Amino acid sequence: MKPIDSTINNANVSVLSVQNLQIVMPNQAVLVEDLSFELQKGKTLAIVGESGSGKSISSLALLGLLPTSLNISGQVQLTEVGALPINDADNNDKLFKSIRGRRIGMIFQEPMTALNPLHTVGKQITESLKLAGIPKANWHKQTLNLLNDVQINNPNDKLSRFPHELSGGQRQRVMIAMALAQNPDILIADEPTTALDVTLQHEVLALLNRLKAERDMAMVLISHDLNLVRRYSDDVIVMRQGVIVESGATQDIFANPKADYTRALINQNFGNALTITDDSNSVLTVENLTIRYPIEKRFFGGVKLWFEAVKDLTFHLPQGQALGIVGESGSGKTTTALALCRLLSNQAKIDGQICIHNQDIMALSKSELRKFRSQIQMVFQDPFASINPRMTVLQIIEEGLIAQGIDKAARQLKVIDSLQTVQLPADFIHRYPHELSGGQRQRVALARALIMKPKLIILDEPTSALDSSTQVTVVKLLRDIQQHFGISFVMISHDLNVVRALCQSILVLKDGVCVEVGRAETVFNHPKHEYTQALLQQINGA
Repeated sequence: MKPIDSTINNANVSVLSVQNLQIVMPNQAVLVEDLSFELQKGKTLAIVGESGSGKSISSLALLGLLPTSLNISGQVQLTEVGALPINDADNNDKLFKSIRGRRIGMIFQEPMTALNPLHTVGKQITESLKLAGIPKANWHKQTLNLLNDVQINNPNDKLSRFPHELSGGQRQRVMIAMALAQNPDILIADEPTTALDVTLQHEVLALLNRLKAERDMAMVLISHDLNLVRRYSDDVIVMRQGVIVESGATQDIFANPKADYTRALINQNFGNALTITDDSNSVLTVENLTIRYPIEKRFFGGVKLWFEAVKDLTFHLPQGQALGIVGESGSGKTTTALALCRLLSNQAKIDGQICIHNQDIMALSKSELRKFRSQIQMVFQDPFASINPRMTVLQIIEEGLIAQGIDKAARQLKVIDSLQTVQLPADFIHRYPHELSGGQRQRVALARALIMKPKLIILDEPTSALDSSTQVTVVKLLRDIQQHFGISFVMISHDLNVVRALCQSILVLKDGVCVEVGRAETVFNHPKHEYTQALLQQINGA
């Protein structure tokens, strides 16, 4: 059901006009070509397209945040300000500073990167209030009001917290609070739901939609998630390689897409999971896994109070199959994944048994574990954060082989072979991470895991930061690897469409407890637990 539009009276009142925006690199490569649109008061304009289509870079141009090396042209008109000198932002810094936050607020894609890890939540929101000219005496009250507006529970407690102490959904809400602090006319939300589970995605977008109506704002929603765009936007621009492919009212575009590219995005097809029925050989067996963290320590040592992140978890995974672990933020998915790899901090108390090919990994010494690690590898959620930006692709992938003492010539051959497996050309060995797209970086991370020839790979949200078409490509690649190499996967994901396309079985977690487990099609077609039913209703657009 599409949210009710409470802005009928604002129809046709343009707050932002962009005409013929063009962004060109020094080598004359065109990043954005002839982008034009009108943003109306009280409306949400969605800009969609695959990675590299020009969505985010266009919004940064409006705020004068692009490097001076780029050649920017076009006309941008902002209500009550007039023409913005986007082609000469460096010499108009004072003007753009008066616009950023006050007239145009921005919610960046990854809050963990955008928020300062060294400052508390309270201090970072206060900084925005200070820029807005709010008197110091009102900072505390205004900060609490903003956190209440974005529906953060117990806001007074969150003021002294650092970003890493909050969940993904809470960090995203803090980013929204900071963007709202100066009461802007326009809000740019750049992939505001990346890496959030299905329930939180709808909560955040519904929150933005409500705040937009209450504050009489306009919004630009940049997203690769077409289900969300369909539900929470009024108009859509579809971009590909910097060019508008199609634009119009959201309902019209989705009901009757004219461009082949638009139809491909809407009719996203991940394919079907492999049919594997041989359950005789188990690669992973987990018995009564319980993971606790200390939340209150005694004055003279010892722990007074524990938090149970995972409670009495039992499951097994046959060789060559994939298990999807799903659940909302804070359900214990990633904690379980880290435990399987023995990557949890020393503070965590782990009870139960984790056996990989009949080897209890909890019983291994540090030296034994170092040798055993080749059997189990992990591909992390954010490929840019999990690989060293100072290393070439060759250096990134060969790290594990160096630890095994393999000579240089053999290492390079194995790296090239691993790149071919993930469908990347051999000459990529000389590139650095910043020279790759999001999908290419994720393939490099996968190649790093595959080169060790593991029996089991843990995939922690491997497609969450990727656009629609790249998601499809990566899922198909993972399915090919599963089929040709017989590798088992444990996939942690909030995207149930991705899980269904890859996994033979599913485990549903809620508050650290397994509420449902079974064959994938059985769980999808006949969910027993009400929580599983609620998750499936979200992806079906209920």
